[in-house]
Amino acid sequence: MPRTRTFVAPALAAVGAAALALWAAAEAPILAPLDVHKRTSLAIVEQLRHNHYLRKSLNDETSSEIFDNYLNTLDGARLYFSAADIAAIEEYRHRLDDALKRGDLRPAFDIFNRYQQRVVERLEYLLSELDKGVGVFDFTLDDAILLDRSETPWLADAAAVNESWRKRLKSAVLNMKLSGKADAEIQELLTKRYGNRLKQALQTTSEDAFGLYANAFTSVYDPHTRYFSPRTSQNFNINMSLSLQGIGAVLRSEDDYTSVVRLVPAGPAAKSGRIKPSDRIISVGQGRRGPLIDVVGWRLDDVVELIRGPKGSTVRLEVVPEESKEQVAKVVQLMRNTVKLEEQAAQKKLLTLNRDGRSYRLGVVEIPTFYADLKAIRDGDSNYRSTATDVERLVRELDAEGIDGLVVDLRNNGGGSLQEADRLTGLFIQSGPTVQVKATRRQPNIYEDVDDGVVWAGPLAIMVNRLSASASEIFAGAIQDYGRGLIVGSRTFGKGTVQTLVPLNRGQLKLTAAKFYRVSGRSTQHRGILPDIEFPDIYNAEHIGESSLEGAMPWDQIQPAAYRQASNIRPALTYLRTRHGERAADNPDFVYMRRLAERVEHDAATEQLSLNEAERRREKADWEAWRLELENALRLAKGEPPLQSLDDLETDDDLAATEEDLPPAEDPMLAEAGQVLLDLIGFGRQVAMLDSGPVENLAARSIADPIAADIAD
Repeated sequence: MPRTRTFVAPALAAVGAAALALWAAAEAPILAPLDVHKRTSLAIVEQLRHNHYLRKSLNDETSSEIFDNYLNTLDGARLYFSAADIAAIEEYRHRLDDALKRGDLRPAFDIFNRYQQRVVERLEYLLSELDKGVGVFDFTLDDAILLDRSETPWLADAAAVNESWRKRLKSAVLNMKLSGKADAEIQELLTKRYGNRLKQALQTTSEDAFGLYANAFTSVYDPHTRYFSPRTSQNFNINMSLSLQGIGAVLRSEDDYTSVVRLVPAGPAAKSGRIKPSDRIISVGQGRRGPLIDVVGWRLDDVVELIRGPKGSTVRLEVVPEESKEQVAKVVQLMRNTVKLEEQAAQKKLLTLNRDGRSYRLGVVEIPTFYADLKAIRDGDSNYRSTATDVERLVRELDAEGIDGLVVDLRNNGGGSLQEADRLTGLFIQSGPTVQVKATRRQPNIYEDVDDGVVWAGPLAIMVNRLSASASEIFAGAIQDYGRGLIVGSRTFGKGTVQTLVPLNRGQLKLTAAKFYRVSGRSTQHRGILPDIEFPDIYNAEHIGESSLEGAMPWDQIQPAAYRQASNIRPALTYLRTRHGERAADNPDFVYMRRLAERVEHDAATEQLSLNEAERRREKADWEAWRLELENALRLAKGEPPLQSLDDLETDDDLAATEEDLPPAEDPMLAEAGQVLLDLIGFGRQVAMLDSGPVENLAARSIADPIAADIAD
């Protein structure tokens, strides 16, 4: 049985010596594996050995990887363990493989218990420092803190670790001072924060410890293979809107913070426009005026419970944007809702553009996700809703309206049904393979469209960005391989693996069982789809995308499937890129995006954060002045009145979030995608004039050369 001391938590508002005395009585529980954990770990070992895509031997080399993964899981920022601790547990580095084969979890729990004790010691140290008052910190010194310690040596001993934490405490105090908080409020808030974290640490269970170790093991194979405990299984992917009412966000825990992984299309968070992937949630408030509860250091599932709530209720999130070097927080108010199928379903728009005195009508089909009504399918309903069915209907409606070209918008589409990606591809090619799915040591399973009919044979462009993933990449890759249309936007996410859920005696295992490949034989894994015409993107590829994940499986290729290209876009690419470059050079929105992306990349390279108040205020003022100048440059270029301060920008954002989506012509990326498509139409007509035979557009030509974007891969 776990051994613990009795612990009584003080009231959250309590500060000072009395509170500290209560915290000082705390001691980390000594945890031990449950009997069921042995059987579960043996089942995981067997499933990975027989069914994972990678064939990886469980040996001393793998043991070393598990050891490093486990340390990274527990203390990736190197804030708790000292070099002396690491030396003491180094004996386990090459013993974990043999222990796993026997179902022996004692080494894992020995390491975890040492870690838990260090967490308690660090938090008690912070509370003792806070008891001295935050006024003791001298913010006139030329001091700084490392933003990322993950690659630095372990600190020598407990004294060095405490000094590192003193600087982190000083940084937290300064952040709050810069936000306008008084010393008394800062001391109360931070005492609550670290008191809550200590309370959470003391409530850690054997199930928590086992889950962390199991995932340190599974992540040796790839980052998408995960063990789900019974509780985590219920919250698979922490998706707060597809099956539950909430804000529509997928979250993860990272270095004591709750970070946004992605937004669910049509969910409240996505609609707000004020929350983005990689943003960190630092506090949560209920209703319009409820107190903001600090959640730094909380368990992920507990943070999710705070954020979830009934439809129509309000939640407020205090978030630190990923691009904020100054760690300046903002409060975002959201109304919880249930995301309806209709809101996630494909939708159509009409984009009208003028070129050379002529008006062109371009159809736009937005696809937020690849969906299928599985219940209706199981019930035998032939009229079930699905991506391909809806898109076919929408395109036929647009065709009847007399469109000149079609844009399929896959921006922010995180994927979904593989079968729907296959069916959607079949709507735009006459017949042939659409994707190859390969399990290890087996021949690829080739999905094929056998119907010669197409729903649209005219000029086609596919829009993607860094958040277009999985099924989106299957469809975009097939269109690119066939030369059936242009891919415009930014490099996609790069997820090219297929997972399956395996029930265990306790919880379940999400296991990578296969990879999918383009018909050209190229994988989408890691590299994603490289667009033919590249647009600027504010998402930092080092932080978002498959290539940013530790242990991501590599790119590779297999034999191409037998397919015939529909057309050859390669001869047009130089012309199209030149025309796009001429427009983008002076396009205010593209100038804005490029400057913002450059700033995000610049700030991401910052290694240290000053703890000098005057320096930080100067940096904050410089950043705000730069952002205000950037926003006003865009507004002036569009004939809009300039803002007086960034507070006006926040108000502007709030108003925009309550309005309907922008008309297609006012979406700068979509409008430029339309212009590129018009360039393609014009190029096709020029070619037709030179050819002896009648060629209506480039998409009707059939030449078997590979397209340039594939060569670039």
